[in-house]
Amino acid sequence: MSTFDPDALECLAAIVEEGGFERAAVRLSITQSAVSQRLRSLEVQVGAVLIVRSRPLKATSAGRLLLKHAMQMRLLRADLERDLKELAPGAAGSGADVERISIAINADSIATWALPALSALARQGLGLEVITDDQDFTIEWLREGRVLGCVTTLKQALRSCKMTPLGAMRYVAVAEAAYAAEHCPNGLSAHNFRSVPFVAFNRKDDLQSEFVGRAFGLKRVGLSQLYVPSSEGQVRAVLAGWGFSVLPELQASEHLRSGRLVDIAPGHALPVELFWHCWNLDSVVLDALTAALTGAAAATLAQH
Repeated sequence: MSTFDPDALECLAAIVEEGGFERAAVRLSITQSAVSQRLRSLEVQVGAVLIVRSRPLKATSAGRLLLKHAMQMRLLRADLERDLKELAPGAAGSGADVERISIAINADSIATWALPALSALARQGLGLEVITDDQDFTIEWLREGRVLGCVTTLKQALRSCKMTPLGAMRYVAVAEAAYAAEHCPNGLSAHNFRSVPFVAFNRKDDLQSEFVGRAFGLKRVGLSQLYVPSSEGQVRAVLAGWGFSVLPELQASEHLRSGRLVDIAPGHALPVELFWHCWNLDSVVLDALTAALTGAAAATLAQH
C-alpha cells in the first residue's frame, strides 16, 4: 500500500478547508505554487484528480477518501500530543503545532449547551475547530470526511462511525410581549399563523413550519419568513419585534421569565432529538469529545 506524504495530505486538507489555493498557501506558510505542486504529486501518486476546480472548490470521491485519511493522521497526532503531555508536560507541541480537530455542531447547540461542554478540552490545549450548520445537515460534513464528529438529528450511524444519543432540545414558539399582544392576543392558532412573519435561521431551517404543522395538525404549512443566520441573532430579532419564531427553550427561558418574550402556543413544544456521531476509532481525543458532549447533554437536554 502506498505511503502518502503527510505534508501533501495536509495541503489537500488545507485547500478544502480554506476554500482555495491562495488561502491554503497562507495557512501553510508556503507559496501558492508549492501548494499546487504538492497537490499534483498526490494526484499523480493516486492516479486520480482530487480537487474539482469549481467555485466553491470540491473534493472528488478520491479526494474525500484522502481527506478522511488526513483527518485520521491529525487525530493520531493529537492523541500522541495528549499522551506526551501526560507523561512529560511541555514535551508536546503548542501554539501553531496544535493539531486541528474539526467537529460540526448545529448553531442552536453551540448557542446553548455545547460550548460549555467543550471548554475544559479547549483550556487543555485541544485545537478545536467547531463548524456550524443546520442539525439536519451536519452529518454531511462527517460523510464527506471533513470532520471527525458531528451533532445531528440522524439516528443511523454511518459506515465506520458510531452513534450516541444525546437527548432532545425542546423548541417553543415565542414573540416579543408587545408584538404578541398586537398581532396574536389570543395566541398562535391555525387561523393566524400566516398573518405575521417567522424569523428562521436560514433557508434550510424547517423548524418553524414543522412546529406549526405538528401543533395544529396541518400537513402543509406555508410561512412568511425572515432569515437571520445566527441563533443569538434570531433571539435579538424577535425581541426587536421582527416577528414570531420557534426557538430553543434553553435559549428563550430567561426572556420568558422576565416577560420580554411570551409563549404564543402554550402547551405546545417541539422536541428535536440529537445524536453524536464520530468515527469508530480507538482514540483518546475522540473519547474525550464524546464524554464531554454526552455528559453535558445528559445534564441539559430532555432525556427519555
